[in-house]
Amino acid sequence: MQTINQHQFLTVQQGAERLNVSVWTLRSWAYAGRIASHKFGSRLMISRQELDRIIRESERPRLSNRPKESA
Repeated sequence: MQTINQHQFLTVQQGAERLNVSVWTLRSWAYAGRIASHKFGSRLMISRQELDRIIRESERPRLSNRPKESA
């Protein structure tokens, strides 16, 4: 992880591992504008805050464990 201007950035490889997706999926999301990314020289980087946003937005509500009542 690298810190630039108080922002923490991860490589595409690190971000893909954190999201449990392939490197190519994360790259395609970045190039399509689905997630914000930063280019430092030849390296494509994703901010930790952006990965946290993706995780928050993909969260599904917890389902009740109550059994269905019979009619």
